[in-house]
Amino acid sequence: MIQLFTYGTLQHDDVQENLFGRVLTGTPEKLIGYILKRIQIEEEFGIVQYPVIVETNNEEDFIDGIVYELTEHELNQADLYEGLHYKRVAVHLHSNQKAWAYSAANLTHF
Repeated sequence: MIQLFTYGTLQHDDVQENLFGRVLTGTPEKLIGYILKRIQIEEEFGIVQYPVIVETNNEEDFIDGIVYELTEHELNQADLYEGLHYKRVAVHLHSNQKAWAYSAANLTHF
C-alpha cells in the first residue's frame, strides 16, 4: 500500500467516497518543516483559495494532517482530483514514515 499525507479536502468522507468508492481509515500525523499557504485557482464560479504545503526546512514548522493507505489506482485517482495546480511530492513524516503529499505545481500562485 502507498502512504498519502492529506491536509485538505481529501480528508472529507464525501470526496473519498466519490474518488475511491469507499471512506478511508487514516492515522493522524505531522509533516515537519512545512507550512500551509493558500493558492488561488480559477473555478467555474470565480477564484477559490485552496491550501497548499510549502517547505521551510524549519523544524519548528509543522502541519497536522492524516495519512491514508491507498492502492496505486487510488493514488492515480487522487492525482486526477488534484489536477494541474498541484503536484505530488515525497515527504518524510514526524513518525519517520515516507509518504506522498500534494504541493503547488506552480509556486507563483501565492
